[in-house]
Amino acid sequence: MENMKAGIGQVKNIVAVGSGKGGVGKSTVAANLAFALKEQGYKVGLLDADLYGPCQPDMLGENNSIQSNGRGILPSEKNGVKLLSMGLMSVEGKALIIRAPIAIKAIQQFLMGTFWGDLDYLLIDLPPGTGDIQLTLAQQAKLTGAIIVTTPQKIASSVSRKGLEMFETVNVPVIGVVENMSGFTCEHCQKVSNIFHEGGGSELAKQAEVPFLGSIPLDPKIMMNGESGKPLGKPDETVYKCFMDLAQKLVTNIELVQKDSLEIETKRIEIIKGNLTVEWISGSKMEYNAREMRLICPCAKCVDENTGQRILKSENVPLDIKMSGVREVGRYGLAINFSDGHNTGIYKLKNLSE
Repeated sequence: MENMKAGIGQVKNIVAVGSGKGGVGKSTVAANLAFALKEQGYKVGLLDADLYGPCQPDMLGENNSIQSNGRGILPSEKNGVKLLSMGLMSVEGKALIIRAPIAIKAIQQFLMGTFWGDLDYLLIDLPPGTGDIQLTLAQQAKLTGAIIVTTPQKIASSVSRKGLEMFETVNVPVIGVVENMSGFTCEHCQKVSNIFHEGGGSELAKQAEVPFLGSIPLDPKIMMNGESGKPLGKPDETVYKCFMDLAQKLVTNIELVQKDSLEIETKRIEIIKGNLTVEWISGSKMEYNAREMRLICPCAKCVDENTGQRILKSENVPLDIKMSGVREVGRYGLAINFSDGHNTGIYKLKNLSE
């Protein structure tokens, strides 16, 4: 621990489990998938990023308070899976009332100020929607990919589509779609009843042209395992086999879905004589003039958010302006500091690579 650094530098794969829709079972899928990966021999962590409604501590049966060593947060651990959740920090039974800026700082601390150590997979259980927490994660961490969870009904899948589109916008590969609550099998007659309709998950995957990872049945054992703090269940149970299969597909699909996104991944970025040089993983190398980049800054200070009209005037940008710093924003953009003090623009890699 003395030589270990806080943060996600040693995490090989960071996978977000999300959806634009609430109540579809993201937390259930994330918890069971984490233990399925662990069962297959991987080192796994689980970050509960739903600050306002954390439920992973209950699902994992973990109630030990989070500790700190003075240099960062030490995640809890449940049966070999590392866990971090606001539910292990807040007073039991008390609602967490915080504004977005504080929530953003908490997520940053969970990522960069936590001793995650050497992990094969860090799964992030996201809150519903496409708000500040999701965007912060996309900006602060180079997410390996995202899994979209939906239920079979069309309304749920149409809202879940918004979460999928958000990840595509920030160049996070969508590993695939999981259809939860996919059908109830009567234990007496073995008849399958599609209580929440059928096919919404596979149809969403087809429309978005992403892999369909499979269906998770509406099985009381999933609820009972979660209520008892023992996700995944027993090897002879159907739900165990479903999540183990899902884990295998996750491992396989990560490599496949990353190929397209790598086309706009950077290999090296640097500022040379005040201008930007980007070497892309594809092998090409491009140079960007400081003044030209300053003039096309996409931030709200330079472009009217309502009309799309450019506010920044050419005559207000010095002819000898230079770049003084650059940093990557997630896996989708670059933030550039200019010598005139401007630093709020995020330039999408997709646009720069064209």
